[in-house]
Amino acid sequence: MHDETLNGDHFLTERVDQVNSERVDAFIVDEIDSVPHLEALLLLWRGAPQHFSAAEIARQLYISPGQGASIAEDLHRRGLIARDHSGSAGFFYDTQNESRNGLLAAVDATYRRELIRISGIIHCKPSAGVRAFANAFRFRKDKD
Repeated sequence: MHDETLNGDHFLTERVDQVNSERVDAFIVDEIDSVPHLEALLLLWRGAPQHFSAAEIARQLYISPGQGASIAEDLHRRGLIARDHSGSAGFFYDTQNESRNGLLAAVDATYRRELIRISGIIHCKPSAGVRAFANAFRFRKDKD
């Protein structure tokens, strides 16, 4: 009986991992344009509620200040991070969304465990510009 419980728990754990893996993969495909985008998002998520300037993000990720600013703006536009418009105008991860917090915990754990696979998903995606160009040619139903 004890073995059945362990096997049942193991099955449940595998199922939860599979569901999380599918959610993580979908999030990466839908929301993340590059490895530095993912690294910046995880930096702010891990550092919450700390605020980071674009220059601090760039320094932490070993990228240029311009790239840091561009990535922070991209993440902010997507609603993944927030911006403090007071004096410092820093960026931060807003922890109010429990569902998003859980997803980012799964993203973080998966990225640490499966760095090459997650990086491969990101690198195999067409660039944001190519996706935007292709999206312009999609047929859509007229809204009546």
